[in-house]
Amino acid sequence: MDSASAHRIVDILRATYPEARTSLDHTSPFELLVATVLSAQTTDARVNTITPELFRRWPTPRALAAASTDEVEAVVRPLGFQKRRAAQAVAVAQRLLEAFDGEVPRGAAELESLPGVGRKTANVVRGNCFGEPALTVDTHVGRLSRRFGWSESENPAKVEKDVCTLLPHTDWTQLSHDMIWHGRAVCTAQSPRCHECVLVELCPAVGVER
Repeated sequence: MDSASAHRIVDILRATYPEARTSLDHTSPFELLVATVLSAQTTDARVNTITPELFRRWPTPRALAAASTDEVEAVVRPLGFQKRRAAQAVAVAQRLLEAFDGEVPRGAAELESLPGVGRKTANVVRGNCFGEPALTVDTHVGRLSRRFGWSESENPAKVEKDVCTLLPHTDWTQLSHDMIWHGRAVCTAQSPRCHECVLVELCPAVGVER
């Protein structure tokens, strides 16, 4: 896809989803970091049901680092895989204390050094908490990038590189939200509703389920 068409898609998505933002409730970088780690293999909506109690009981990295994993397990149990999730949450808090004096770092490499934190989680925190340009490639962003013709890759890192090469850094963070909202609402994985899509004239994948 040429750059002009890509920019037009960005503008249309921005106008269509003016309220688009991360779906994970949070009040600090620490809360978003832990919530994103917990969101693996579950939905943001489900994570939001347990984080109020989690952060009420352990509101800081120091508090969570000292928590009993059994107690944390009891809180995160509704998400499933509670032993792994609890261990990761406590380990992240402990590493924050050990390596970063209890502060969430803003650098990608530093964030990715934390237990259970990969590129996607790091970009969520960098883009939403620190204003850093960061494209979060989840399943929606990857799928739409391929349908738009922005990338041919199934590899999230390659999709990120392809899209970030095509579009200016000022678009990256908000574009992630806009694409995720559009992917959930219209451009779904199965049976995308192309006839309802505001991008119908620009998308090369109209009518194609892939």
